[in-house]
Amino acid sequence: MSAKNALNEIKRSLDGLIGEKIVLRANGGRRKTIERTGILEETYPSVFVVKLDNQGNSFKRVSYSYADILTETVELMVCKDDGNNIRITYVEE
Repeated sequence: MSAKNALNEIKRSLDGLIGEKIVLRANGGRRKTIERTGILEETYPSVFVVKLDNQGNSFKRVSYSYADILTETVELMVCKDDGNNIRITYVEE
């Protein structure tokens, strides 16, 4: 499967999750991992936007590319009402 198809598949899976509460784990550099929670607000052709919960963050919204998920620079976990987390990753077949 080509990278372009993989990115389209990631976008399609996120399109159905708009409005869901998610947990982001992102590489912060120098062996730091940043974890934030928020709502998946919008998906665009190249990026997706997350509105962050107010926890003293200096940013209200962050955006990441679908390639960040493909390269595992960013991990997404969807928080469902029943307390279960569903992890979004891409596995090439």
